[in-house]
Amino acid sequence: MEQNKFEKMYLMQTVQKTIVILRAFTKEQPKLSLTELNKKTGIGLSSLQRFVATLVYEGFLIRDERTKHYQLGLSLIHLGKLVEEESSIITIAQPILQQLNQITNESISMSIIDGNERRCIMNVESNYALSARNHVGDTSPLYAGASAKSLLAFLPQEEIDEYLNKVSLQRVTENTVVDREKLIQELQRVREQQYIFTRAERIVGACSFSTAIISNGRPIASIAIIIPEARFDEGQFDTLRDLILQAKFDIEKQLNK
Repeated sequence: MEQNKFEKMYLMQTVQKTIVILRAFTKEQPKLSLTELNKKTGIGLSSLQRFVATLVYEGFLIRDERTKHYQLGLSLIHLGKLVEEESSIITIAQPILQQLNQITNESISMSIIDGNERRCIMNVESNYALSARNHVGDTSPLYAGASAKSLLAFLPQEEIDEYLNKVSLQRVTENTVVDREKLIQELQRVREQQYIFTRAERIVGACSFSTAIISNGRPIASIAIIIPEARFDEGQFDTLRDLILQAKFDIEKQLNK
């Protein structure tokens, strides 16, 4: 027990020191030498060298070989852009998704790519007692379910290939597509028609319509209407498809203003 406590303290201190190093860079001092970092952070030179070498390797710092100075790296720009996009998309999408919920009375969710998974970041509850839904924070493989596949489909092909090369396609339900060629063909159809409909592919007893929100050529989120199979009416298919696509277009229009 004491060993675990020690390890947690060590990990926290490591993260804190990393943050201190990154925060040492300012608008007034965008470039710092190792000696200057040592003075600003108070971290010993031997430890500081290891921290800095790791941050350079991961792209969070850049080292100028001529001057031996360091500056913040492009990985931070990427992360900052993700935060900016996610914050703005939540603000823009929330009223549109709430309106979609009022029209359909069904659960409406929004998800993003988190590493190799889909993560739900917003859910508007169904007005029915019987409902199917995503919970905020829930994750799933990018190859399983409408919300995930609509994100995967719009990644650049090389990123799709890279993902499929390292992931093991396993069934979540009996309807999960685990044949790589069939999955690739399905992703192509999603790109062509701009939406996907799945039935009990990730959640038994649930149907989903989903589409991706595209910004600067990349999928930054997906939105979905989630309906219990017991209540799904095939006669509503076209209406629900049109509603999810209209919500997509409305969100993208505001994002690109």
